Amino acid sequence: MTVARNPGVSVEAARSALNPDVSRRAALGGALALIISASLPSGVLAKEDEPLKFGRDAMPNGWRDDPRVFVAIDPEGIVTVTCHRSEMGQGVRTSIAMVVAEELGADWSKVRVAQAWGDETVFGNQDTDGSRSLRHFFMPLRRAGAAARTMLEQAAAAEWGVPASEVVAGDQMVRHEPSGRKENWGRFAERASKLPLPDPASLKLRAPADFRYIGKGEIGLIDNHDFTTGKAHYGIDVRLDGLLYAVIARPPVFRGRVKKFDASAAMKVPGVLKVFEIEPSPPPTEFNPLGGVAVVARNTWAAIKGREALKIEWDDGPNASYDSAAFRTALEESARKPGKTVRADGDVDAALAGAKQRVVAEYYVPHLAQAPMEPPVATARATDKSCEVWTCTQAPQATRANVAKRLGLKLDDVRVNVTLLGGGFGRKSKPDYVVEAALCSRAMDGAPVKLTWTREDDLSHSYYHTVSVERIEAALDERGFPTGWLHRSVAPTIGSTYVEGAKNELPFELGMGLVNLPFAIPNVRIENPEAPAHVRIGWFRSVSNIPHAFAIQSFAAELAHAAGRDPKDYLLELIGPDRILDAAALGDVWNYGEDPAVYRLDTGRLKRTIEAAAAGIGWGRKLGEGRGLGIAGHYSFVTYTAVAAEVEVKDGEIAVRQVDIAVDCGPQVNPERIRSQMEGAVIMGMGLGLSAEISFKDGRSEQRNFDGYDLTRIDASPKVLNVHLLPSGDYDGPLGGVGEPGVPPVAPAIANAVFAATGKRIRGLPLNKHFGA
Repeated sequence: MTVARNPGVSVEAARSALNPDVSRRAALGGALALIISASLPSGVLAKEDEPLKFGRDAMPNGWRDDPRVFVAIDPEGIVTVTCHRSEMGQGVRTSIAMVVAEELGADWSKVRVAQAWGDETVFGNQDTDGSRSLRHFFMPLRRAGAAARTMLEQAAAAEWGVPASEVVAGDQMVRHEPSGRKENWGRFAERASKLPLPDPASLKLRAPADFRYIGKGEIGLIDNHDFTTGKAHYGIDVRLDGLLYAVIARPPVFRGRVKKFDASAAMKVPGVLKVFEIEPSPPPTEFNPLGGVAVVARNTWAAIKGREALKIEWDDGPNASYDSAAFRTALEESARKPGKTVRADGDVDAALAGAKQRVVAEYYVPHLAQAPMEPPVATARATDKSCEVWTCTQAPQATRANVAKRLGLKLDDVRVNVTLLGGGFGRKSKPDYVVEAALCSRAMDGAPVKLTWTREDDLSHSYYHTVSVERIEAALDERGFPTGWLHRSVAPTIGSTYVEGAKNELPFELGMGLVNLPFAIPNVRIENPEAPAHVRIGWFRSVSNIPHAFAIQSFAAELAHAAGRDPKDYLLELIGPDRILDAAALGDVWNYGEDPAVYRLDTGRLKRTIEAAAAGIGWGRKLGEGRGLGIAGHYSFVTYTAVAAEVEVKDGEIAVRQVDIAVDCGPQVNPERIRSQMEGAVIMGMGLGLSAEISFKDGRSEQRNFDGYDLTRIDASPKVLNVHLLPSGDYDGPLGGVGEPGVPPVAPAIANAVFAATGKRIRGLPLNKHFGA
């Protein structure tokens, strides 16, 4: 068988929040409309008489709950659940299968998972980003499982000639309760798949009290055996008959191009078959290749050696002089001048003028690279009539569309087969590397070609996380409590990847912990001065929450010190009394794409995570010389997280001894994965806070491999890492995100702990750079 195969946000307010120039371009059908439509409620770009849409309804191609899409049952009763999202270590294949199996009533030992190919008309939205796979598909997947169960019961009842109400399906069997008759449900699968779909309103979902899998945290990764035995199949593992291999020499400077090249020496390298130029894409770059010179060979090593033998003269283009140190200075100068106002409460100028004390600080976060353990890689077989690709992608539909566009094919003539991803973190949502593979295959007359990025390629030509300067001024009263808060955030925008010349952060970037500042301060003004982009800017795990949280949570600790207060107590007082905040009232027209009437910022939940992290680490305990505790809390992707860290600074080195992270993501579907995601977020956040940096000189990345781009290694990991899960809400209520929210509070918690240990306040990342480590 195959039972398978705001109310508070107005359109005017949302539109007015867009940069005027960007709004004009989007209205004209510019490329930025794509990113805005995926980031804001759909009504922002809709006509004024159209209703706003949120969540899964606002995503391109929406959602599906048809069991024939997600559930297959073979004659032996084995259930195969199709996962339409990409697995990159977050466990989505397990969680999606678990939700379907729960409602279907399947025995977990007899559940398998299959990966969907890229086709959103079949599977609904397939973008694996924004921490929203379960957030958007939890209820549709429950309905799919319940519908499959209902159809099996109906099919058996029809064959047995009994009322369907007397038949129960579960544990691979269908039973007629009055007679005790039972048979393997595989017998009825084909018949069930041909029945009309049940009315969703008629489906009987299981009560949470009857859950066997959801919320229990007792199921390990469904792919764990393959992961641990080396049998898992990633993008880099694809093998096809007659496969050729390629690498590309790309312009060393963003928007550079080839002046001329000599391939004679490269063609003499044994195994090299062809060398040819790939034309660069005109700006804006979007997800298109950078251009350069491709080398195709019989193996990857030959292709690499052929690339090394190329003689290329480059035109470095408009970013030839990009120097990240000089750019930091320019951003700091911009942050000291007024910018576009994106939130204004009360009279900040008056508060600053009448302050008992003023505190001013500037914070810096450098460019960062996603650096997934598996670099970008794709295999393609492309002709003039069709193209099939096998790749590790977070965005199958965008991959399909971009390949089709570059090759001049119809969408239906492109098939995208999704493999496991050896990490993604946002890099693999941009399919430029897949387009490159397709171009290489077409150049080889349709022979299959695997295009591989080396680590040097990955770090030198990424879609980087934006560089940022955050300047905050506070007016303090006699108690040392702020009466006024002025924050200027200056950072090149992701919008620059889609619209040439975009210089202001977009609404979704501003809504990442900036305009939705939850502090109980009467006078607040937030400004966004312009910043040009000199590299490709792209998605990065947690995105703009990283610089915003680092600055705000570090500054909160600085204010606590100025007031002579305990940092944790002061932070809780800054947040103020428990209350529910409306995103629109704070100037946030995005709200992570969710309905502001459903997803409201609850300061009580944020405070409870801070208190839980503090309790976990033993806040206030006495520590030895050179040791300190730090704390930070943050709201992102409609989830609340807090981190408490203990560090030791000795001989110029920072060692993180213990981390406690608390998370409230609402109803918990798969606690085992939540815990793992938080642990991974801490390790990643430590790397960003302590050692990771991409810097540029003469337009070129100065870090080319892990000897320069230093991530957290096992010997630097904390010996104690505790995760505190704070359940809240029921399973009929809204779910929060999990994949991204754990990262933002890590770096500020560590920075605050370093201050507590040394008295040295560090306002620029990475922290180790300031200690000579």
